[in-house]
Amino acid sequence: MTLNNVWMSCDNRRKVGPQVSDTRRLTPDILFFYMGWHFFVRLLFRDYEIHHLFVQIQFCVTFSLSCSMFELIIFEIVGILDTSSRYLHWKIGIYAMLFMLIVILPFNIGYFLISNVRFIKRHLIKPFAVAVWLLFIYLFWKIGDPFPIMSPKHGILSIEQGISRVGVIGVTLMALLSGFGAVMYPYTSMACFMRVVTAADVTSSERKLLQTLDIIAMKKKRIAMIEKENQSKSLSSPTSSIWSLLKSVSLQGHDVSQLKQECCTLEELSRQMFLELLELKAMEERIVWSKTLKGKYFNFIGYFFSLYCIWKIFICTVNIVFDRVGKVDPVTRGLQIAVNWIGLDVDVKFWSQ
Repeated sequence: MTLNNVWMSCDNRRKVGPQVSDTRRLTPDILFFYMGWHFFVRLLFRDYEIHHLFVQIQFCVTFSLSCSMFELIIFEIVGILDTSSRYLHWKIGIYAMLFMLIVILPFNIGYFLISNVRFIKRHLIKPFAVAVWLLFIYLFWKIGDPFPIMSPKHGILSIEQGISRVGVIGVTLMALLSGFGAVMYPYTSMACFMRVVTAADVTSSERKLLQTLDIIAMKKKRIAMIEKENQSKSLSSPTSSIWSLLKSVSLQGHDVSQLKQECCTLEELSRQMFLELLELKAMEERIVWSKTLKGKYFNFIGYFFSLYCIWKIFICTVNIVFDRVGKVDPVTRGLQIAVNWIGLDVDVKFWSQ
């Protein structure tokens, strides 16, 4: 069924609702863009410096389009805007979202990945980025082959061709992310998975890191002194024997190379110790947070959702083994229970939408 048929069927169920001008319709989009900007700067990258403004704009535009499409779903259910206006905003929003997901975002991801490869020359980054994007387009199109989404009624650039493939990728990614979240959330919120860290552990780690940094500073100072001594000897003793000069320089050069190698090893060790110290501090903060009311609440929620995940795995296994198919979604089932058992006077069809 095409988007036009779906929209007309929805319109047959519901007449035109409250009127909102197209100019006022753009106001929420501007608000959504600002919310995305604030979320990006204040939450996602609050501890990092933002080097690419265009990346930030892409995130905000994608966030705004997603919220706008969700808003249009609410408008369709409630009946805000007339039919033609809703249909126009739907098409503009979907085409803009598909352009971001298929063209802008994949090209920029490929461009920044290639630009981080050191052996690729700067003038070859854009051609390689275009090649990576063309490979993505090929794979994106081939994803639709195993699924019944090809139809001679729709052109290559139609909404249906893009939405069907984006839907396949989106459902797969959402399944992976939900599975990862179901495992990761209890691990990060439940107190039983927290590592016991004391203030003495943090202090000891800080002391070891400072000692390592002091050793690195001493070795670098020694390297600078030897290089300065070599330079002064070469300038102040032009009449000395060539053999003694070469012997002295070779021995001190060997010491300098050994000291530089030791500095590199210690610097790598200091980086690992710094990361370990950050992990200890983060765990210490988590332990303090787990003792607050909010932490106890999230600990309880972690146990609840762990049991819920076990229940869903069991039910899914039963459904697969006995070939059972659910006919009513959980929200509608909950509303039916609220109406039939509790006696609440609500429109089940409206609120389930």
